[in-house]
Amino acid sequence: MTSSTEPALSVQNLSVSFVESDGSLDVLDNISFDLQSSSFVSVIGPSGGGKSTLLRVIIGLVHPSQGQVVFYDTSGSFEKPKIGMVFQKANLMPWRNVLENISLPLELAGMKNTEVVQKAMEMVEMVGLLGFEKSYPHELSGGMAQRVAIARALIHDPDILLLDEPFGQLDALTRERMGEELLRIWQTKQKTVLMVTHSIPEAIYLSDRILVLTSRPARICLDLPVALPRPRHEDMRYSQSFVDLAQQIRHQLSSMAG
Repeated sequence: MTSSTEPALSVQNLSVSFVESDGSLDVLDNISFDLQSSSFVSVIGPSGGGKSTLLRVIIGLVHPSQGQVVFYDTSGSFEKPKIGMVFQKANLMPWRNVLENISLPLELAGMKNTEVVQKAMEMVEMVGLLGFEKSYPHELSGGMAQRVAIARALIHDPDILLLDEPFGQLDALTRERMGEELLRIWQTKQKTVLMVTHSIPEAIYLSDRILVLTSRPARICLDLPVALPRPRHEDMRYSQSFVDLAQQIRHQLSSMAG
């Protein structure tokens, strides 16, 4: 699948500063980029550099000090697009089973119970959790819990999906498997995705494009297209093109550290 040339959103001259007791903390500095509809874009950079803050500005949890996020009409309506968010921790409600956790957004929206159950079961199947719909969070592995979180974020059919280190707490093998699962879901649902990650191979394997941020206050120091063909497959991780992309990103990050 190839991304549309139409933008889903535009981040324009975005800066964020927080006022603390010991002074002002500058987090983001004049960041601008467009996010194309149906594209998969990753954001990578030093820890504590403001990547998560960027996502929180987009979803409306943090107000920028200057600049704005402009959303474009991709659905024929003039309403702000629906946005789903997946955090590093699945944040499932322990007293609700898989089906009930996934269905929560629809319940809060007042949808009829029969429709809620039907849509939730469709999401259970899509993320490969059939047979576990009655299981509770403490009975799930980390990867399974993140599948539930992704399904919950997608059940209200968002136009844009934001992912904040969704696989950061998983072991390396499970992380790779979840990356494959995320690609499959993305290709099925054709959503616009912006993902924060610290993993260079993960960013390259999943993305159409990678934004590399500097340390705080964060600026975009590299906007790197990923020209690997789709669908992606594991052998690509060992190709020269993949290695070259990884070296470009590592060089950029190393130059900041030095």
